[in-house]
Amino acid sequence: MTTTYTPPFSAHVLIISTAVMVAATAFQFKVGDEMGWQLPPTNDSEFYDYWASINRFQIGDSLSFEYKNDSVLMVEKWDYYHCNSSDPILGFNNGKGVIKLNRVGAFYFISGFSDHCRSGQRLLVRVMLPHDLIVASPPQSTVDDAPSPSFTNDGASLPVTAPVVYIFPMAAIVGMLLISDPLN
Repeated sequence: MTTTYTPPFSAHVLIISTAVMVAATAFQFKVGDEMGWQLPPTNDSEFYDYWASINRFQIGDSLSFEYKNDSVLMVEKWDYYHCNSSDPILGFNNGKGVIKLNRVGAFYFISGFSDHCRSGQRLLVRVMLPHDLIVASPPQSTVDDAPSPSFTNDGASLPVTAPVVYIFPMAAIVGMLLISDPLN
C-alpha cells in the first residue's frame, strides 16, 4: 500500500493567499515624487540617481512620468550614457507616460531634450529578482557560548542560525508554518 502526503486545506489556503498578496504588491512609482519629471535644479544633477537608489523596483511595478513641456524616452544603455535621443525604444511627449516594469534588469530613461539629459534629467532603474529582496546579513554574536535561539511549535524545535528579514513577511510566515508542521 502506498501512502501519499496531502497537505491540509489550511496550507493550500495560506499558499494561495500568499501568492495573491505577493502578486498584488505591484506599485506605481511617480518618478521624482513631488518634483515629477523635469530638469533637476542647478547643482542637483544626481537627483534622479538618488530617487532610484531609495526605491526598490520589482517585476509588475510601473513608473509614472509626469511632466510639462518635455518628453521621456526609454532608450538603450549606450543612448542613456551619451544622451542620445535619436533611436528611442519608446517615447512619450503628452505630459504623462506610464511604463510597466515587466522584466528583471536595467531600464534606461532620458529627457527628449539632450541638454536636459546632460544636466541630469535621466533615470536608470534596476528591477530586482525576488530573491534580491531578501536581506540575509545577520549580526555576528560576540559571545561564543551564547545559546542559539529557537522557535517552538507543540514541542517541535527549529533552531534559527541566520535571521532573515523578508520584504514579504507573509511569505516568511507561510514558510515557517509549512516547515514547522509538515505532517498535520
